[in-house]
Amino acid sequence: MELEEQAQIVDKIRDRLSELVGKKLRIRANMGRSKIVESEGVLTQVHPQLFMLEVERKRGRKARQSYQYVDVLTGMVQLSIDGKNVFEGILDTDEDEENEEDLLGAFFSNSDSDNAEEK
Repeated sequence: MELEEQAQIVDKIRDRLSELVGKKLRIRANMGRSKIVESEGVLTQVHPQLFMLEVERKRGRKARQSYQYVDVLTGMVQLSIDGKNVFEGILDTDEDEENEEDLLGAFFSNSDSDNAEEK
């Protein structure tokens, strides 16, 4: 994916989130090291580089969480309303999965040929 195309997608993500300010969203964030955080919150703010959610914690406390649009683009953060992906039509996950499979296939086929040369 070209840099210009990525920038256009980030703009579409920001525009879509701007429409959803004040709505309750479900978020699933991959925090690395096999740690995935799932929570529900209200989208409170949309800024040029990030967006913020206010989530309920234990004993009625509220916390703010911020995420970058790039995290949505890369799939590290997923947002949904009533079980439906907020970015359906903007982010094409099937195409991304096919591209990922192509890359993995190319990598492993090169690794196999490298191993055969070493023997």
